[in-house]
Amino acid sequence: MKLNRRSFLQQSGLWVAGAAGLPYIIHSSAIGADGTIAPSNRITMGAIGVGGMGMGDLGGFLNRREIQILAVCDVDDNHAREAKQRVDKRNGNSDCTTTRDFRQIIERKDIDSIMTATPDQWHALIGVAAARAGKHVHSQKPLGYSIPEGRAIVNAVKKYGIVWQTGSQQRSDARFRQACELARNGVLGKIHTVEVGLPNKNSVNGADRTFKEPPAHFDYNMWLGPAPEAPYCDARCHWNFRWISDYAGGQITDWAGHHCDIAQWGMGTELTGPVEIEGKGVWPKDPLFNTVEEYEFFCKYKEGFVMHVAGKFPNGVRFIGDKGWVFVDRGRIDAEPKSILETKFGPNDIRLYKSDDHHGNFLDCIKTKKECIASADIAHHSIAVGHLGLIAIKLGRKVQWDPEKELFVNDPEADKLLQPRPLRAPWRL
Repeated sequence: MKLNRRSFLQQSGLWVAGAAGLPYIIHSSAIGADGTIAPSNRITMGAIGVGGMGMGDLGGFLNRREIQILAVCDVDDNHAREAKQRVDKRNGNSDCTTTRDFRQIIERKDIDSIMTATPDQWHALIGVAAARAGKHVHSQKPLGYSIPEGRAIVNAVKKYGIVWQTGSQQRSDARFRQACELARNGVLGKIHTVEVGLPNKNSVNGADRTFKEPPAHFDYNMWLGPAPEAPYCDARCHWNFRWISDYAGGQITDWAGHHCDIAQWGMGTELTGPVEIEGKGVWPKDPLFNTVEEYEFFCKYKEGFVMHVAGKFPNGVRFIGDKGWVFVDRGRIDAEPKSILETKFGPNDIRLYKSDDHHGNFLDCIKTKKECIASADIAHHSIAVGHLGLIAIKLGRKVQWDPEKELFVNDPEADKLLQPRPLRAPWRL
């Protein structure tokens, strides 16, 4: 019987004869005999973007025995240094490598998966490149900077057969799942309105706006990536990218991947979208931070309900039917009448995908090749709601949308806004 290296080690115990006939002593952790995961069975990972949410995701993976993080990437050397220190401490060595260029991680044959948490303008370029290289991806929301860029990710995931998890972690929260199951199973009666509350104002962190040369530890050109050239200032980068339209869509695209995602999940429209959108908002006069505030928009669905998204609502999602409502947010669920929350589901009721561990769901799906709870396709349709709302607000009028073609209906002016700006050379999808 032929044995491969892994089978041989598993069957031969802790002692393996060397070439001279003398035994080597293999530590039990090397083959998983002490409850650890043998290196050959671990999922290797590279981390791209390790500031802010990236550091949070890194911590979420570092605590798992089945993961071995081999490399970290960040255009800010300070972020990369801190991430490497955390990885090395966990691994008990100094082997974790660092780079400013994500391509060096994606090209590595010894890396199975990546986690990425970069500004939005980078999501599609990194995601598509990773999929093409056969890497499984855990990526922070929103899926893409625009609807076409999101579609490029979805197509790449399908073409190359990789596992994708979007960081819309509310899907792995029992309260959100309960609210969506109540909506799906008719407990609220006919649902006519879904109110989605997102943060209202741009949450700008104070920083120096003086134009100057970027610091030596920061690769500003790489940070910009496909976005237009712009003079460097401290206030432009890191947290504040969200409030600059060349990189993101403000609170709408920062949060639609969470709460609009839950609204779509509860209404069973997670693989489609609205057919009519209109909205309004206030555009700041700030020369740097220019994403919309004081906004609201209405999305009509052919399924017969309206999703009303606004900064004036409490943060969260409220499903409103003719028999009652249920409201859900992080750490909180409420209903009227209260008895709705006591509903017990039977064997013939709709039960939704259950995950109580978002990072763990990603790793499980790598092993089983099943679809993650926040797949690329689902995340694409969820954030599309936010992108469509922004376009309607920009135009100041009602627009008709074809969710199948992912184009506006006989509206070339609106179609031009689907990709808000071109990609800066040499970057292209």
